[in-house]
Amino acid sequence: MISALISSTNPLFPINTRTKNQSFFHLKSSIHSSWQQNLNPMNTMNKCKSPKFQLLNPVIINPSRERLNQNKDKPKKHQKNGFFQVINQEMMVLCGCGYYVNGFRCFPWLALNFHMAHNLNMQPSTLQLVQNSANFPMVAKPFYGILSDALYIGGAHRIPYISIGVLLQILSWGSLAVIPVASEALPALMACVLITNLGASIAEVAKDALVAEYGHKNKILGLQSYAFMASAVGGVLGNLLGGFFLLRTQQTKSMFLAFAALLTLQLTLSLKTREESLGLAQPSNYSHVRESISESIRKPFSDLLMAVKEERILHPLLWVVSSIVMIPILSGSIFCYQTQFLNLDPSVIGMSRVTGQLMLLSLTLLYNRFGKSIPMRKLVRIVQVLYASSLLLDLVLVMQINVQLGIPNEVFALFFSGLAETIAQFKLLPFHVLFANLAPPGCEGSLMSFLASALCLSSIISGFLGVGLASFLGITYGDYSSLPLGIMMQFLAALLSLCWIDYVPMSLPAAEKARKGSRSKRSRRNRRIGKVVFDSVYSYRRERESDMQR
Repeated sequence: MISALISSTNPLFPINTRTKNQSFFHLKSSIHSSWQQNLNPMNTMNKCKSPKFQLLNPVIINPSRERLNQNKDKPKKHQKNGFFQVINQEMMVLCGCGYYVNGFRCFPWLALNFHMAHNLNMQPSTLQLVQNSANFPMVAKPFYGILSDALYIGGAHRIPYISIGVLLQILSWGSLAVIPVASEALPALMACVLITNLGASIAEVAKDALVAEYGHKNKILGLQSYAFMASAVGGVLGNLLGGFFLLRTQQTKSMFLAFAALLTLQLTLSLKTREESLGLAQPSNYSHVRESISESIRKPFSDLLMAVKEERILHPLLWVVSSIVMIPILSGSIFCYQTQFLNLDPSVIGMSRVTGQLMLLSLTLLYNRFGKSIPMRKLVRIVQVLYASSLLLDLVLVMQINVQLGIPNEVFALFFSGLAETIAQFKLLPFHVLFANLAPPGCEGSLMSFLASALCLSSIISGFLGVGLASFLGITYGDYSSLPLGIMMQFLAALLSLCWIDYVPMSLPAAEKARKGSRSKRSRRNRRIGKVVFDSVYSYRRERESDMQR
């Protein structure tokens, strides 16, 4: 028997146009007759054999309206357009605090650079050698990523590694603040610096993998831009407070101790957060529970090799690494020139970093709002040209062209000194988003850590090339006559990588899928609704014909 139908605005069958009274009496008589027939069991049997059905005002359900009514009963899913719309607040607080502290690391590092330059009286080449040698623990980031993907600690494989990395940083910076030998003897100082960078690299790998895995699970594109924002905010406050503390107190050890206290707060937050509350996969989903350590590491390592060998990953990786390696960085020589030759105050150096971090934050916001729609190759080409041009700003300061134009050294350094470093950091953002989208499931930590390791290794090589270039040109304490030549060589090397810009993809794969999906979304919806409508009509007609034939 045909089920009762709900009224619709467009009936497919003619409607019986009776008056209200006729309809009421007809309905009353129908109910009375059906009640009398139900009293006799023979009538009921006869009714089953030859059913008689009279359809009053028959109409058809509107499938689109019915679909909307059914969707009301289903639980609503949150819109996944950005990081701030994610329901899980623990993820936002944990990663936001982690990236903020990561950006705030410039606070103790600014104090350490001044400590080595003024208190220990290091040469520019020695200072830059210490800075670049301290980054060696970050080269092993793929190993940390593989461990994070494969080995679970207490049923979790991201947050425990964050806690371990933060603890190592607390021990190193606390030792520099409390133990006098650690900050005065060069071997002990190098050991503390290596330990703090080891902890920072472990925590950074775990955070990057956590963000990539969470974005994959919830289909959120570009979470790395929000991580850059949190890091930029930390960099702004770190440089601002660092320059203020150095100008007022000149106590570098108190700055080490203050940063160790901030790390203690981050450690407390990570220990209180449970990974299962973030909705990530548990150890049973990866079947790593009873495997040995070597067997657990072998599969992620092979997956990482297979992922890196893919052309869509290998080519952009080669370009971004080569664009960094080819440029000899003279950061140590520029820093010593500003502080020892120009006698700039620590507050000026700190405020110049603040200006750079504010610009990085603004560029990240613009990229998150508009940059994703720009073709990636075009964006990277523009950024690389801007980076090469910003290197010439150091040439203006060294040759005192700004003084000839009436701009004091303090003002010029405040607004333009950290511009090249800011653009260099922003250039990495599209590649972080690209690799996070291309990372295979279960290989997020390995691939993102491999990218970070490759970038760190390229920066170390670039720094060593800068040390060699400074020694070759004879740039020493008090003699900076050859520094303009070194800056011009940097400019030419930065433009050279544009010759193989074709290795960079035209656009992000996820962005292409989104555009294609948005074009065909309406047509798919129309086809789906049309199919439902005609299927409903055909099924209704088949049921009517079968009932009439009985």
